[in-house]
Amino acid sequence: MVYCTSFDSKIGLIYLASTDKGVCKISLPRQTKRDFLRWLRDNFDDNEVLDNKSRNKEVMDQLIRYFNGKLAKFTCSVDLIGTPFQRRVWRELTRIPYGTTISYKQLAKRLGTSRGFQAVGRANAANPVAIIVPCHRVIGTDGSLVGYASGLKTKEFLLKLEGSLLI
Repeated sequence: MVYCTSFDSKIGLIYLASTDKGVCKISLPRQTKRDFLRWLRDNFDDNEVLDNKSRNKEVMDQLIRYFNGKLAKFTCSVDLIGTPFQRRVWRELTRIPYGTTISYKQLAKRLGTSRGFQAVGRANAANPVAIIVPCHRVIGTDGSLVGYASGLKTKEFLLKLEGSLLI
């Protein structure tokens, strides 16, 4: 089963989904409810999807604490749904410490595919649990803010919140 809900955050309306294994989808503003529901349909049968806020309370509480500057490390369980390569990239993203950034090229090198930074970028863009799996901490080689599915303003907000962007 997958349990869904939504809540208002400092960056706007967020849609959440979790399985018994953990949170599996976070749709940030700019991703519509339609996008969220499409992802659910692509990954679950309709009869498996339930509206259930209480099953997502822990992740909502942690996200709220994060947005209020009171949480630097998420402890909620995560159920990563993607290809083996995507899951490998996403696991590596979780190793980027709060308040720091790395480039797509550095991320590709960490994964042993220094010439595959475009594939790493595509996997990063497909991250279904943004913020908890911190794809926003990956920037361009020149230090520029590039490539964030929820928009560069959201990426900038998150990096400023973490203190890794001092603009």
